[in-house]
Amino acid sequence: MNDMGGLRERKKAETYRRLSETAVGLFLEHGFERVTVADVAAAAGVSKPTLFRYFPAKEDLVLHRLADHEGEAGAVVAGRPPGCSPLAALRRHFLAGLDRRDPVTGLNDDPGVLAFHALLYGTPSLVARLHTHQERDEAALAEALTPVDSEVGAGVGERLAAGQIVAVRRVLAQENWRLIAAGGRADDLAEEATRVAEAAFDQLCRGLPGLA
Repeated sequence: MNDMGGLRERKKAETYRRLSETAVGLFLEHGFERVTVADVAAAAGVSKPTLFRYFPAKEDLVLHRLADHEGEAGAVVAGRPPGCSPLAALRRHFLAGLDRRDPVTGLNDDPGVLAFHALLYGTPSLVARLHTHQERDEAALAEALTPVDSEVGAGVGERLAAGQIVAVRRVLAQENWRLIAAGGRADDLAEEATRVAEAAFDQLCRGLPGLA
């Protein structure tokens, strides 16, 4: 029973990935606005109703590439080792992402990654959908920052802190991507990107001493 359940989940995940990759390929080639949901369904060999069961909105086909990172900050805080503060864990995680050139940090000059970022940030409806993704990230982080003995869940303080942290991570990534898009090479920019990230987290620590 467990094996069957696991197989179904793997097949479902593969379908999500295949539909998303098919759509992104079409969007990169023809432009987001010029490609219809029917075009994506036809290219993927599924019906429109089937496609909508997996992706309720056209924009979700693109944002699925970020699905693995949704709630990441909250997961990092929740899973940090004993004695490690939330900001120390988040700093370490972001710096490790820079080191491995994780696309989510913006410090990645692979042509495919650059094309995807141009699609994402150059399409107003995708930017709007991205804000929804970031709001969910903030909510998950606020919950992770909430004391375990709290009976009311995340309060204003936790939500404000989460908003600041998510904003810093977003601005750092967007600045890295801007420099890469302007012709910079990831390896050449890595040292400065690390310095800027360290300074940003130092600033967070000063503004949020209870999390440092």
